[in-house]
Amino acid sequence: MHALEKILAKAAGLPRVRPGEIVNAKVDLAEVNDLYLQAIKSFHEMGGQKVHDPNKIAFVLDHYAPAPTIQSAANQKVMREFVWEQGIPHLFDIDAGVCHQVMLEAGLVYPGMVLVATDSHTTTHGAAGAYGTGVGATDLACIMLTGEMWFRVPEIMKIELSGTLPHGVMAKDAVLHVLGKLKQDAAVYKAVEYTGEAVAAMSMAERMVLCNMAVEMGATTAYIAPDEITRAYLEPRLGYWPEVAHTDADFTYWATYAFDVSELEPQLAAPHSIDNLVGISECQGTKIDQAFIGTCTGGRVEDLAVAAKILKGKKIHPHTRLVIIPASREVFLTATRLGYTEALVEAGATFSTPGCGPCLGAHQGALAPGEVCVTASSRNFPGRMGSTQAEIYAASPAVCAASALEGRLADPRKYLVEGGYRK
Repeated sequence: MHALEKILAKAAGLPRVRPGEIVNAKVDLAEVNDLYLQAIKSFHEMGGQKVHDPNKIAFVLDHYAPAPTIQSAANQKVMREFVWEQGIPHLFDIDAGVCHQVMLEAGLVYPGMVLVATDSHTTTHGAAGAYGTGVGATDLACIMLTGEMWFRVPEIMKIELSGTLPHGVMAKDAVLHVLGKLKQDAAVYKAVEYTGEAVAAMSMAERMVLCNMAVEMGATTAYIAPDEITRAYLEPRLGYWPEVAHTDADFTYWATYAFDVSELEPQLAAPHSIDNLVGISECQGTKIDQAFIGTCTGGRVEDLAVAAKILKGKKIHPHTRLVIIPASREVFLTATRLGYTEALVEAGATFSTPGCGPCLGAHQGALAPGEVCVTASSRNFPGRMGSTQAEIYAASPAVCAASALEGRLADPRKYLVEGGYRK
């Protein structure tokens, strides 16, 4: 079996599972974000009085943080009251950040666990060796009632990234390249495992980007085998190191794809699809109105570090806005201590509360009709960040910073000396 199959089998109390099987498995952590008040409504409609295990539930108020409307404020009020009434210890309020970042930082995510959340990008937690997947409100309500959920055991595809990422090229470029080649339907209800020497050299932040965007290929979950990098990040937060499941040597993957990233240039997803791949050499010079660095794909310390390296001592283009939203309070504080925040604010960036912000088009940087934005976030379909008449390019934080500087899509490599931002 694959490690992911072993995780599901253990959670389901079975000796083994096979692709295509439907199993009922215990859920180690179920998370609800502030888009999904329906999860509470469904819980009560099903006759729920007390949640199955409050210690295995988390609520994160991140998509509308702080609340930009009366309705979102009312939703968050109901969620807070539910958490307090049920004795749920894990409430991450509007000061915390994006759910996928704060749960990892809080030591709630570990290898071998089953994590379910009301957010498609829950695949992010494969970077920690967890089985992470997104569900709707009704499924989440069932988990709060019973502690279990049904899963279809997915086929597993392997994506091998060989070589070394070139100077100025980031994990976001690598995963956009993969998406452009394989397309959005390559992994529908499959699991994606990332392997290869390029992955082995990546930090946890970079690995989270790969796993995060597996869902853009249709994947139900993602996975990177835990190693010493995983352990170094997680063990201090967990206070222990769990037993890790390993893939059997004779396991056969549903499909295997190999990509050499050694010659990769910065990549972008052009409007209006995340698999509409172009290299920076094909689109540089395109005028932009806004650049955005943030969210669960591009708002970590390393992302702010590369932006600060590009922009320190300079000013962004006078006709361009640069919105930066750290992925969490911890990220914001670390970036501030390291001087990144000051350098970016002095360059003309606008910082907002840690959270999702304009990634979902609700607030903190929504786009007007006819505007062009380059974003470090994960999606670029019409209306994703505001007006359906806006155009969105998805790119790395480095491309976003360089583009904000020039007021047009720009190659960041000319602003970066070798090393210094990848840790």
